[in-house]
Amino acid sequence: MNFQRSSGILLHVSSLPSYGGIGDMGPAAYDFIQFLADAKQHVWQVLPLCPTGYGNSPYASSSAFAGNPYLISLEFLSDWGWIKGERIAGLAGRGGAVDFHEVETRKLPLLYEAAGNFLDDGAGRWPEQWKQFEAFCKAEANWLKDYTMYAVLRAKYNTGAWTAWPEQVRKRDDAALDELVREHGRELALERVLQFAFALQWGHLREAAAKQAIRILGDVAIFVSMDSADVWAHPELFELDADLKPVRVAGVPPDYFSATGQRWGNPLYRWDVLRERGFDWWIQRMARAHQVYDIVRLDHFRGFEAYWAIPAEEETAINGKWVKAPGMELFQALERALGPLAIVAEDLGLITKEVDQLRMDAGFPGMRVMQFGFSDKGAHMHLPHQYTLDTVAYTGTHDNDTTRGWWDNAGSAERKAARAYIGEPPHRDGKACPVWPMIRAVQGSVAQLAIVPVQDLFEMGSEARMNTPAVPAGNWSWRAPEGRWTKELAEKLAALAEVTDREKDPLERQGVGNRE
Repeated sequence: MNFQRSSGILLHVSSLPSYGGIGDMGPAAYDFIQFLADAKQHVWQVLPLCPTGYGNSPYASSSAFAGNPYLISLEFLSDWGWIKGERIAGLAGRGGAVDFHEVETRKLPLLYEAAGNFLDDGAGRWPEQWKQFEAFCKAEANWLKDYTMYAVLRAKYNTGAWTAWPEQVRKRDDAALDELVREHGRELALERVLQFAFALQWGHLREAAAKQAIRILGDVAIFVSMDSADVWAHPELFELDADLKPVRVAGVPPDYFSATGQRWGNPLYRWDVLRERGFDWWIQRMARAHQVYDIVRLDHFRGFEAYWAIPAEEETAINGKWVKAPGMELFQALERALGPLAIVAEDLGLITKEVDQLRMDAGFPGMRVMQFGFSDKGAHMHLPHQYTLDTVAYTGTHDNDTTRGWWDNAGSAERKAARAYIGEPPHRDGKACPVWPMIRAVQGSVAQLAIVPVQDLFEMGSEARMNTPAVPAGNWSWRAPEGRWTKELAEKLAALAEVTDREKDPLERQGVGNRE
């Protein structure tokens, strides 16, 4: 798919300066949409909106379909009347890093309280929303029932993983699940209400963005977590043994950066079973993704051509092997079922000619990251003069250091190459800072889309990094400081969008959009 020439900003919802210890879909999100519009930016890129899992990572989710309740705005629930304003007074302010302890111990109980109020009085006090709730439960039943059961069972057994549950529920015995519904009907209903509240607030936010011709670009990870409703509900789709333990798991092979590779631990798909079923689970997943996002970024795209399969008993990735994936067969099935899809391929890392051919055959643009371009000549594909039209160009991503942080930590050879490319950087706080020259280089490239992490717009250093791969703690907690969406910054970005001809809706005349 060819996008119209456009530009945008990468900022996860949790990084907004909202009340309650975490960014959410409340007023700050609408302020950001207005900033995007004023800055003539037409893409808002976010990370996965699913419930976060291990290490608070949005890429280790308990569901590939559900929304993250942490991102629900209590302010808007109060405006709707679901909870009294005094009940949410005194929550953590809008500044500082995400406080996950505050979210879990204070915000989440208030979300359940609001959901309980709606459950008790919704039909009488909020009849229109109640009708919407009933319609939502019916429309999303294919994943909602399993997810809510999983969430309630996880809270009931408090074991951390479904593989440690009693055998009857672990193996989904019908009688055991019927008993769960009888004994925990209210808890199940509360989980449904929270998912409805998420969907309602996100739908309103997307409508506001669409009115300003702003498209949401969101992530879909190729693999799902072992500890997830997806694997518990559909064990037949994954490489599990008779005891429901993984046979092989996902990862990447050893390389220059790691002598042992990376063992991610995600269960692998049984592509043979999925093929026999017409890839039905993936069709449902991508249909759901295009309900939530306008454009989908497929994470670890190379895994759709071939994936690194590691025996589950291995502690490292050394003894894995490459196994062919369905490739175009899957993408053709998706297009037959869903029509043209707006997809970006995350094709960073070890990319072979076969992976590149798959991306081109599928018609998906790939990614280039300017920070990567200065390490050696082999990395020059990441410099703007090498970009092609079918590219989404970045200064950096959520997995990179900020551009200022990258520069501060770069070696002398990288800095020399960068100076040769962009000239002598301007100085900030008495130090060289190449952020805006790199932003201009990316925006001025031929790439169809140009995306800049918001930290780069603020010229922030490593303290604002979102994620450091392979470091298990301290990630996903950065939040944007209040008051930084200034008129001056919007005007600066708007002028750049004008001179680089990036003022269009990227999906204009493409025949894709919301799939409700």
